[in-house]
Amino acid sequence: MRRTGSEPATARSALRFRFWLTVWGLIWAVAGTVGFALAGRTGWAAACGVLFLVVTVDLALVVRHIRQGPHYQPGRDVPPYEP
Repeated sequence: MRRTGSEPATARSALRFRFWLTVWGLIWAVAGTVGFALAGRTGWAAACGVLFLVVTVDLALVVRHIRQGPHYQPGRDVPPYEP
């Protein structure tokens, strides 16, 4: 495949993949927070709680970009934008 030099301008983001990775991280952050809290490890529970907040904000941004439509998340039927 020949490079055109416009890859940065026509690149597509894998937002759906990032969405599922974020959901996976959210599950682990909640499990870590609960598990460490039940074990009496407050420092680790707090760290997992902070991680939960970061992952939640990331999930909100990913969902927002997905809902903004093809300009931000083009489907397979949308050709790349010309630079």
